[in-house]
Amino acid sequence: MKYETVCGLEVHAELSTKTKVFCSCTTAFGGEPNTHCCPVCLGLPGSLPVLNERVVEYALRCGLALHSEITRRSCFDRKNYFYPDLPKAYQISQLYLPICRGGYVTVHDTVHGGMKRVHLHEIHIEEDAGKLVHQHGKTLVNYNRAGVPLLEIVSEPELANGEEAAEYTERLKEILQFCGISDCKMQEGSLRADVNVSVREVGSTVFGTRTEMKNLASLKAIKTAVDTEAKRQSALLSQGKTVVQQTRRWDEQKNASFAMRSKEEAHDYQYFPEPDLPPLVITDDDISAVRATLPELPEAKRLRYVEALGLSDYDAAVLCAEPATAALFEETLAMTNNPKMTANWMMGEVMMLQKEGGGTVSPASLGAVINAVMKGEITRESGKEVLAAAYRNGAVPAEYIQAHGLKTVQDSALLLATVRTVLSESEKAVTEYRAGKEKSFNFLLGQCMKRLQGKADAAAIRTILKEELGTQ
Repeated sequence: MKYETVCGLEVHAELSTKTKVFCSCTTAFGGEPNTHCCPVCLGLPGSLPVLNERVVEYALRCGLALHSEITRRSCFDRKNYFYPDLPKAYQISQLYLPICRGGYVTVHDTVHGGMKRVHLHEIHIEEDAGKLVHQHGKTLVNYNRAGVPLLEIVSEPELANGEEAAEYTERLKEILQFCGISDCKMQEGSLRADVNVSVREVGSTVFGTRTEMKNLASLKAIKTAVDTEAKRQSALLSQGKTVVQQTRRWDEQKNASFAMRSKEEAHDYQYFPEPDLPPLVITDDDISAVRATLPELPEAKRLRYVEALGLSDYDAAVLCAEPATAALFEETLAMTNNPKMTANWMMGEVMMLQKEGGGTVSPASLGAVINAVMKGEITRESGKEVLAAAYRNGAVPAEYIQAHGLKTVQDSALLLATVRTVLSESEKAVTEYRAGKEKSFNFLLGQCMKRLQGKADAAAIRTILKEELGTQ
């Protein structure tokens, strides 16, 4: 029997607000354990939550960017269960009236080809829990993260494999970052996914028994976990066994999942309306005001880069991967007016320097270097040196070029004299080139550039070499 995978994701995005969702404690990452806390986020008796207005704004921005319907009157609920990382033993969330419903994310359809929309079930606001640390046979708890605002973005079960699940998360990550909603630093837990997986016979419309793997914190983990769990379930069914509905823990080191507990249903949490928070009423004016703040989103930006700027799909995808990359490209392009040249420098020298770390590239510096190369004022190799100095030490390109004598040699008489000297001293290479050995030409070109200390335009030297070799 052949089986197909059915997958849905619940993605939790920590919002980039300065304070928590129901109190004024900082949301800064790190800090000494249990120092970013107050009576409200600790749930102490007599404390009352107050909703952070910026959280609502970010939720609306997210919903509009994802084509969702905004709920005009949403409410908060208490999700009651006991975990030691939730100090008040309940989580304030939205079950019955979430702030956003519907919407979609576009991904590649790996089964039928082309693109497809992965529809969303809902987006709701909730508070994060704390963090448990297990060491030396003891469990310690850090409540700093408790109360940090989250958006939970719940997809419909429309993903066919791990590749689609990873791309869906990546596209979602891009949208959240471009909207300024979340930094989406998966290594810090700012974006993590709960993965629901089931399998069924190919052609069937009936869902199989699903399992859930919680808190996957990398695109690689999401892809591998979905495919591995689908394979495990398919093997069970092929052997005539049943799949048990349960929550499983994904071990990224072992590329395997392990059963944790039976899967809870919503009614197991004993939800009831949050008595300390009034209904959240959203007006048309609220929606219009937030819609006006939406930036150009990644999908539209990629399309514009291809159609209006003539870049390849690959170039557009790389340049739109992060807001800072796209911003640097566009600000630099305004100076150079050369999309392809700017893209090449962005994806080559700039990204190599950024991997090195420890510096910054400004649009002014990058634009100045690219313009100097395009005008023939410096060679590309010299341009790399100038950009590296600007990145590492904040050097001003024009001053650096002048101070280090990097300007291209423009003296045509000097170029011709250098070429003739090299040819007279390299009779063997000249003879080999004329006999059809093309590599000898590159040797001659290299010798000329070496004599001119790399400060000559290689194209000009190449032209002079061709002329001299043809006339000798």
